[in-house]
Amino acid sequence: MARDAGPKSARPGAECGDEKCPFHGSVRVRGRLLVGRVASAKMANTVVVERELLKRVPKYERYARSRRRVSAHCPPCLQVKVGDLVRIGECRPLAKTVHHVVIERVRPGVD
Repeated sequence: MARDAGPKSARPGAECGDEKCPFHGSVRVRGRLLVGRVASAKMANTVVVERELLKRVPKYERYARSRRRVSAHCPPCLQVKVGDLVRIGECRPLAKTVHHVVIERVRPGVD
């Protein structure tokens, strides 16, 4: 039975048997929701989501662009590819570096 994984998240049409899936498993989404672009999908059921940030530099009165990369678990019921814009949610630690899970694909990537 699929369950709601948080605000503004559409339930996936496919079923999966993943225990770490927020819809079909036992992982609860809590904390912050972030939006970013998938930079890498080479790991098994894990993607690297990259976020662009603008930081103000007071000395020069300008903005500097920076990036943050976050590892997130990607359940098999969501078909996510490199370049897609995804929404990820904070959850309990799933691995050494994975503390987020992909909730939905906001927009497909341009290839």
